[in-house]
Amino acid sequence: MFNIGDWIYGLFGSNGELGILLCVFLIFFIDALVFPTLPELFFVLSFRHRPEMSFGLELLAVAIIAEILGVALLYFIVGHVKIPKRIEKVVNKYIGFLVLGDERLILLNRIAPMFPFCGAFIKIAGWDIKKSLLYVVIGCVAKYGVILLVSDFFFGYFGTGEATLFTVIFTFAIIAISFILSVVYKKKNAIG
Repeated sequence: MFNIGDWIYGLFGSNGELGILLCVFLIFFIDALVFPTLPELFFVLSFRHRPEMSFGLELLAVAIIAEILGVALLYFIVGHVKIPKRIEKVVNKYIGFLVLGDERLILLNRIAPMFPFCGAFIKIAGWDIKKSLLYVVIGCVAKYGVILLVSDFFFGYFGTGEATLFTVIFTFAIIAISFILSVVYKKKNAIG
């Protein structure tokens, strides 16, 4: 089965830190623009390349830039394509179904993913793009900052193999908890 992350790492990953940063950029960009790629996992595995906070901050900066560009490009594309009224109606009905119906939903989406294609949601819902992109940045800093701090802790106190294992387990735990919170949140809103 084709794995976009492995393919990107195969193309650029052997080019040192610059190649790793390019891989992270592309994975986060694709995740924000086209389809989910589990960027959390690639973020952690990239930090393993050079487990130093300075490199981690470079990874975080690249992730933020890629997210902003991916969300903004999708927002632009949706703004220049005729979206069927039926899809607009479904999106707005779904947003109305959620507890938060404005840009703050972007932050909640980081913890409990409830919608893909953030840029499209921003455009269709008529949210303020500047405010939305600010929430994208805040969400990236919060989520990937925590992952970075935990990864740094593990690499500081354990060997590379153990630290990688613990960090990957931690990352999968975050993904699983996010999925569970998403399901619970959706069910809670369906009942309420």
